[in-house]
Amino acid sequence: MCMLLQSTGTFWLWQFLGRLHPLLVHFPISLLCVALVLEVIDWRKGNNALRGASRILIFIGTTTAIIAAILGLLLADNGDYGAPLLDIHQWAGIATAILSGVTAFFLQRNNIKAYRGALVLTVLGVTIAGHYGAMLTHGDDYLTSVLPNQQSAEDSAGGTDFVLTNHGALSEQQLLDLNLQVRTILAHNCYSCHGEAKSKGDLRLDGKELMMKGGKGGAVVVPGQPDKSELIRRITLPKGHKEAMPTKGKRLTDKEVEILKFWIEKGAKWPDGKEKSIYRVARLEPRNPEIPPASGDIVQPVDRFVNAYFRKNKIEWQPLVNDKVYIRRVYLDIVGLLPTPLQVNTFLADKRSDKRERLASELLLRNDQYTQHWLSFWNDALRNDYSGTGYITGGRFDITKWLYMSLESNKPYNQLVKELVSPVKGSEGFIKGIKWRGTINSSQRTEMQAAQNVSQVLLGLNLKCASCHDSFISDWKLDDAYAFANIFADTLLEINRCDKPTGKIAGTRMLFPELGEISVTKDTELRLRQLADMLVQPKNGRLYRTVVNRIWAQLLGRGIVEPVDMMDNLPWSEDLLDWLASDFAANGYDMKKLIYTIVTSRTYQLPSSSVKEADEMMSESYRFTGMARKRMTAEQFSDAISASFEPMYADTAIVYKLLPEDLKKNKILPRAALVKNDPFLTALGRPNRETVSTSRMSQANLLQALELTNGSKFTETLKKGSTHWRSKYPTSDALIDALYENTLGRKPVPKELTAAKKIVGKLPTEEGIQDLVWAIALTPEFQLIY
Repeated sequence: MCMLLQSTGTFWLWQFLGRLHPLLVHFPISLLCVALVLEVIDWRKGNNALRGASRILIFIGTTTAIIAAILGLLLADNGDYGAPLLDIHQWAGIATAILSGVTAFFLQRNNIKAYRGALVLTVLGVTIAGHYGAMLTHGDDYLTSVLPNQQSAEDSAGGTDFVLTNHGALSEQQLLDLNLQVRTILAHNCYSCHGEAKSKGDLRLDGKELMMKGGKGGAVVVPGQPDKSELIRRITLPKGHKEAMPTKGKRLTDKEVEILKFWIEKGAKWPDGKEKSIYRVARLEPRNPEIPPASGDIVQPVDRFVNAYFRKNKIEWQPLVNDKVYIRRVYLDIVGLLPTPLQVNTFLADKRSDKRERLASELLLRNDQYTQHWLSFWNDALRNDYSGTGYITGGRFDITKWLYMSLESNKPYNQLVKELVSPVKGSEGFIKGIKWRGTINSSQRTEMQAAQNVSQVLLGLNLKCASCHDSFISDWKLDDAYAFANIFADTLLEINRCDKPTGKIAGTRMLFPELGEISVTKDTELRLRQLADMLVQPKNGRLYRTVVNRIWAQLLGRGIVEPVDMMDNLPWSEDLLDWLASDFAANGYDMKKLIYTIVTSRTYQLPSSSVKEADEMMSESYRFTGMARKRMTAEQFSDAISASFEPMYADTAIVYKLLPEDLKKNKILPRAALVKNDPFLTALGRPNRETVSTSRMSQANLLQALELTNGSKFTETLKKGSTHWRSKYPTSDALIDALYENTLGRKPVPKELTAAKKIVGKLPTEEGIQDLVWAIALTPEFQLIY
């Protein structure tokens, strides 16, 4: 008899049947959900055509739901599950089984209204029970762990491996590294409940004295004795125990637990003086690294740094792209337009060895085209738009005229920054932000917006988290954010923590004290002039690394540092980034020279590459091999259609009042960058610019697909264009050749010509022309920048 019992004292058959619960439970879930879908279809159509199928699904689903609930009870009796989650899952499962029976009862009685209501409740019960079942099986962060910015617990312990069995004394450096790992574990797992913002049980773990003091229950760390330390006891309790820690999120990994035990065993040492940050902090000062030696035809400094990177990572240089790819790429990147067939053919026929450098120089001299293309990039970053929240009420000001003239005149970047931070006439809108109507969160007031936007756009750091509470992703504190915001404020701001007043005032100071001190004065304009002068100092290398990294990302599809707003992250080539920033400063902060340096490098001319998953671009294991393949921006796509087929915005309200006077006089038709946002541009990725936007998604999405297949603006454009093309090209062959050359810069290959003729017809029809242009516009060759 004893052999028939397991160690739990439960008959083996009940244990076996209990373990069938996970196998059986998905059956009623799917059947009941499908039954609801069928019932919705019947309800929409106003008939009961699918009721017979629903009836079968309901009765089978009800039977299996009851059996699954019984097997679940058997599994609960002999399984090792935490009580709180188990109770919710168990009762939700029982309720679902009962509700499914009620549903079947009402269906049998033909009480359709009651049946439908009970069916909805049953599926809701199935959803709740299934969710908590998944949490029991996979952890209580089963869903949230895949959301953005959720750091894996496996990675939170840092990168240094310790010999945890080391019984000897640790060196000073080993102690520092060990302490860094310990504080990393605590920061990612404990500070949310035991930090400055919240200290449950009066326990804080974010400082040496605070941790050693303990909480309401006394000390939590006994140096040298991990087995007597309450901290270790709590983190090793079974999952679901009411005293187990952490109470939320993932449990600590075995490795993390061992590190904490080892740290306590070694005396729980905490370094005196200024602690090393658990986050990487990039240097502030500039650095001009030595340029690696030339090798063969690799002579340009950018290429020499990349060559050193390639050698280190065992990456081979690929052959450069051909002239057709280069001219299309550089046209779109510098002026945002497709080259015309004449421009392509002229470039291909040019035999000069430096023709690519000459082309880049010529494009950069096209001031109007350059400006109207790069205006979108800066509008996104500086939160400048032509309509939207704040303009009607006077709570927002555009900077379009000032920005247009600044780009057209190639204003040095340091001067542009000074005029943004300490505004001149026309540039005030950036730091004034949006004055929202009604009650707002304290972190959204205009002074705090200025602090957030200046730090994000100009310095590549995130101050938004620290505007509400101490940041969990950096060392920035709430006090830092308010002190910086006070530079922009007419009166000192009271600190609000999570929108609750604290009664404290932060004072006024720079984010980086090394750059200088702001005068304590009521003169806001004086403070802003001081801030502007301090930010653009040559010793503020961070300012110039940030903009260089943004331009590199715009041209090559991925920054040297990613995300571009987190400049403390590790660059894939720190030497290249630092040299580009130093060279930028040495050349008078000339943005056009920076662009020229990049687009004439062999590195820029390498074949483009793509990744299988978008998050690979942000991965720490990312390896640079060349330009990341990019999708045309909304403005580039719109302008490409306009130039090669039909002006999309000929009848759209153009924002002439925002243009410089000389453009109005010359009647230069603005491109998509100077058009108010609309559903078409929004679908293709243009942001609303109520918040700073320093990058756009390059991946295609459902909204874009719907707009390009059913959108009214695109459809109307194709209709208007087809009339023009039909009158200009009466024969199919000539029309097809011209369309391909205008859009793709080449003639169609035989297979394409055959297919195009079938679409257009022997004698071109307007409908056929529309279909052909639509087909070409949706091809990757047209939409992507290779």
